[in-house]
Amino acid sequence: MASENNDLHGMVPDHHETALLLIDVINHLDFEGNEELLKVAEQIGKQIASLKEAARKAGIPVIYVNDNFGRWTSDFHNVIEYVIKENKPGKCLAKLLLPNDEDYFVLKPKHSAFYCTPLDILLNHLGTETLILAGFAGNICVLFTANDAYMRNFKLIVPKDCIGSNTSEENAAALEQMKNILKADIRPSSEINKDMKTKNNVKNTNEKTPDKIIRK
Repeated sequence: MASENNDLHGMVPDHHETALLLIDVINHLDFEGNEELLKVAEQIGKQIASLKEAARKAGIPVIYVNDNFGRWTSDFHNVIEYVIKENKPGKCLAKLLLPNDEDYFVLKPKHSAFYCTPLDILLNHLGTETLILAGFAGNICVLFTANDAYMRNFKLIVPKDCIGSNTSEENAAALEQMKNILKADIRPSSEINKDMKTKNNVKNTNEKTPDKIIRK
């Protein structure tokens, strides 16, 4: 049997036990029953933006996992253009959460970020053990992704103020299921951001500490 190849030809420079998945944040939000979600989407987007910045400072890889909206001839950048240039309801959200050059992209054909995508391979090469999930819709794509992640033995963090669904009731039910069944940490993003900062400070301190001191 062929040995596993751990080289992605220099395309995966990061290595971290944690990864942040941004699920369908580049989203047209142009669907039936979107009225309540549109009222809170921008605020949720701001919380996600802060979460992403905290992850970036902690050296945690950020992976955009996005629906292709049935546009099978498009790539991720075309999806961004589709949402912004065609003036969709999700335009403000997309502009708030535009990807950076160092971010990763995975296009998904269905609800789960894992189904028929290379996400498993990417997370394996990143050495990921814990996933932070944020995005839309909380009771559909985020929940489906959380289910698949749990079955793959990932630890889950789903900040309660960083996901949104068509209604607050549906969102609360999804969070309750992820907490009780999938053992997800659903504390607000402010606490998760503090944890990331603290762990990164400890890591930096240990890296600067001589080996003889660490062994004590």
